Amino acid sequence: MSSSTEQAVAAEAISADLLGFVERQTKASVTADLDLFGSGLVSSLFAMQLVVHVESTFGVSVQGEDLKLDNFRTVNAITDLVLRLRGNGDG
Repeated sequence: MSSSTEQAVAAEAISADLLGFVERQTKASVTADLDLFGSGLVSSLFAMQLVVHVESTFGVSVQGEDLKLDNFRTVNAITDLVLRLRGNGDG
């Protein structure tokens, strides 16, 4: 499998996990590009639960600059963050 294919598969799996987590916690249907904070679905307490979930599920540490709201605004943004922290993202 090429690295771009592996990254796409990883991104899909991360996104699916995150969508499931957010939907279970909010009891609402969400899309990968929904602004979780702008929609009112996510509170600051939930944001911290999301950080803990990301760290424990994907084996990454979210610290410093990475804790900014924009990295957690959408499932797509969180997926990109996880890929980058794992060292297999573009940014």
